[in-house]
Amino acid sequence: MEIRHIFFDLDHTLWDFEANSRQALEQLYEQYKIKEMGIESLATFIDIYEAENERSWALYRVGKMTKHDLRYNRFFRAFEQQGITKEQSAELGEEYIRISPHNTHLMPGAIEAVEYLKSKDYILHILTNGFEEVQHIKMDKSGLKPYFDEVITSDQIGVKKPDPIAFHKAKELTGLNTEPIAMIGDHLEADVLGAMNVGWKGIYYNPEKEEVKVDIHHELHHLDDLKGIF
Repeated sequence: MEIRHIFFDLDHTLWDFEANSRQALEQLYEQYKIKEMGIESLATFIDIYEAENERSWALYRVGKMTKHDLRYNRFFRAFEQQGITKEQSAELGEEYIRISPHNTHLMPGAIEAVEYLKSKDYILHILTNGFEEVQHIKMDKSGLKPYFDEVITSDQIGVKKPDPIAFHKAKELTGLNTEPIAMIGDHLEADVLGAMNVGWKGIYYNPEKEEVKVDIHHELHHLDDLKGIF
């Protein structure tokens, strides 16, 4: 059977998480006068935060950190050595969560790619480990929402990729049975290998051209490369 249903990851695959996050962090740096707290430059503020955020997400993805801890304590863990208090970091965390989903940077070629797939009558869905309350804002504000039938979050289904249950539940929610399915994402383990483990076609979005040491179905360096697959 021919593939008609395609799932995308959202952050780093269609929605430019890094650009949107940095825009929010720049706003926080100015709004909260972070320089006066002892962090001399915006670049340092961003570097310290991003290192902790990446570490926190890796723990969250494998169930070693709660959503609450990830959201409200990552600023404290990042900046406690610079003297930012828990109260200050909690406020920074709240404001970051409020403003970042409204930023609208997309990965290069994102709209063109989904427009192309829709023109070929593919049915598109989102399967994301992001939080329910912010992923829908991102979809709406960035203009992605009209292209997708279902937006399924780990919060909604109670399990995160690459757990096979996440893919099975996504399939159930979209009413699919034996139809072949493709999954496109930037995270090799969570998106691609997770999908392949349940029999889906795994497509790795790899704009940084990182070395791939396992066998996968397809690799993209630009979203426009989808035209060579579908």
